[in-house]
Amino acid sequence: MNKIIVSIVLAVILVLGINKITDVIFYVEKPEKSAYQVASVTSASSTTTTEESSVVSGTGDIMALFASTSTAEGAKVFKKCAACHSISEGGANKIGPALWGVIGRKAGSVPDYKYSKAMAAHSKNWSFEEMNGFLIKPKDWIKGTKMSFAGLKKANERAAVILFMNENSNNPLPTQ
Repeated sequence: MNKIIVSIVLAVILVLGINKITDVIFYVEKPEKSAYQVASVTSASSTTTTEESSVVSGTGDIMALFASTSTAEGAKVFKKCAACHSISEGGANKIGPALWGVIGRKAGSVPDYKYSKAMAAHSKNWSFEEMNGFLIKPKDWIKGTKMSFAGLKKANERAAVILFMNENSNNPLPTQ
């Protein structure tokens, strides 16, 4: 039993000793600066990035994206919303309120629907910009809303669905 314990201790000491000896023999000095330097970003790409981030954050001009999308595309994207919302004229409330004529209407104003306190207190009208900001991430735009949808991260998808919701109204707002 003593021979086994001595053998294990000797093996551990031998491995650690060899490791320390090789560190001394093959010492490599670390450079002060990184060998790979990242060049500065060109202004053209930073301008594009700024424009994209402003549209993603909800502060950009959603109107500019309407030209690059269609209501048909919005109908496809709206399928994500159709589980909880109806968009047809005279459609019934589901888990969420009916969205016929939502663009231009005051938030939290559908009769016979029980809104969260936060949505009922949100006194703004659903403009294109307001809807864009809300669709990015509803829980961040209106703190305390009961809408559990994660949001639409792509600006083109948001523009398409907003265009689609605007067309599903008795009085669509002008998009230009």
